[in-house]
Amino acid sequence: WPASRAPRWKGGVEGAFVPLFRLILILTGTSACNAASSLSYSSPSKARVRVINSIGSAILFCLFGTKVLTLRKTNSMQASLFLIPVTLGDTDHRRVLPEYNREIILQIKHFIVENIRTARRFLKKTEPSIVIDDLTFYELNKHTSPEDVAGYLVPLTKGEHVGVISEAGCPAVADPGADVVAIAQRKNYPVVPLVGPSSILMSVMASGFNGQSFAFHGYLPIDASERTNTIKKLEGRIYSENQTQLFIETPYRNNKLAEELIRTCRPSTKLCIASDITCEDEYIHTRHVKDWAGKVPDLSKKPTIFLIYK
Repeated sequence: WPASRAPRWKGGVEGAFVPLFRLILILTGTSACNAASSLSYSSPSKARVRVINSIGSAILFCLFGTKVLTLRKTNSMQASLFLIPVTLGDTDHRRVLPEYNREIILQIKHFIVENIRTARRFLKKTEPSIVIDDLTFYELNKHTSPEDVAGYLVPLTKGEHVGVISEAGCPAVADPGADVVAIAQRKNYPVVPLVGPSSILMSVMASGFNGQSFAFHGYLPIDASERTNTIKKLEGRIYSENQTQLFIETPYRNNKLAEELIRTCRPSTKLCIASDITCEDEYIHTRHVKDWAGKVPDLSKKPTIFLIYK
């Protein structure tokens, strides 16, 4: 309305607008805790509130002259491939995953997963109200062809988000999800990594080793002589390149690998054993190889990462 016709409230437009804003929050079910509000006035004739809640953006236009209130809710986020971390073991997801991840998960109907059963269980733990039957799951394993993976991303072309869930930790890091991300990048789809636990980064953090330069090698060779030669080569790199070396083994062979490291590496080389990271019985210790003899705990059936450095 023209400035000359603008109603005069005690405290001006701002004074009348604050209680109205509170009323709008109550009527729309938006909590003040979750809403980030911005009040701005371009002239006495307009008042605009922008409310951002947990699942999208709501723009409230208050038209005082005609006493009409229009509520329009929009989701301005472009359809994206979200990389969704999971817990590293049997631990409460609230300890290691931010609330924002849950909010993103609630917007996704298509999930690319390694194991459908465990993915469903994770989603239900994250948000019990999720209706699993409303979701579509695409299984990703060593038998999945690139053509199938490309097909999993079709929902992005229709404006729908797609999520990638790993079996443990962060997707696409030492994980088949990397193949999905590679295709998404080639097709110029937005890729959004979410925050979550990574055994690689967390073990480096807690080891006391060089975090400026480190290399993760995954599983060492199964053949005994080949594995021994690989260990010696990796140990050589910590001295020649000042680089921390990380590797893993299947849980039931953890004890055997620990014994081989003690037997093969130099006594002065440092070995960090990080087991059950973020879980209740988490174990992370660094010692010289010579000091590990007879002190290695039982690592069988426990996800463990090994690190060596000088």
